Amino acid sequence: VGDSSVLTCLIKGQISMLTWTITSKAGDNCTLVYRIDTNMTHRTKCSDNINWTFRDGLAPALEIQQVEIAQEGIYRCDAASTDGNFHMTYNLTVLAPPRLSLYCDEQGSPVCEAAVGKPPAQLSWVPESNSTAEERHHDNGTVTVLSTLTACSTNVTNVTTCMVSHPAGNWSQSIAC
Repeated sequence: VGDSSVLTCLIKGQISMLTWTITSKAGDNCTLVYRIDTNMTHRTKCSDNINWTFRDGLAPALEIQQVEIAQEGIYRCDAASTDGNFHMTYNLTVLAPPRLSLYCDEQGSPVCEAAVGKPPAQLSWVPESNSTAEERHHDNGTVTVLSTLTACSTNVTNVTTCMVSHPAGNWSQSIAC
């Protein structure tokens, strides 16, 4: 989420027409067509952050600036050239890093929250102890994970650390309740 993504369309020969068909999981379909002979482009139901990118010596590409969760889906490039017809398909998966917060609840137990991540974050505690985890699924496909430490060990320290593991990164925070 928020990063840019560039999808290239590998083609042999001289291009005559190029089409990107986007089928998003959110149900919004988009089509971009470019004809070389008329230098014309046509777009149907495409977000403003999706555009062509043509650079000398490089394959034509589709650039998505500041990717949003709703743009997750299948991206297909179809090209006609002097060497034949070519196509390439991408399955774009969008990761949303969770927002981490750590606090003490009314009973004085540490609570770790990894909010609105996609996919759900994995939470663990240091030192290891009993905990309960709860997931809250949101309409946009993100998940908030809450973990409450239910039994503290009898270690000398009362500082606990929440470890968050996610494909977008790993984080930790410590607290004493």
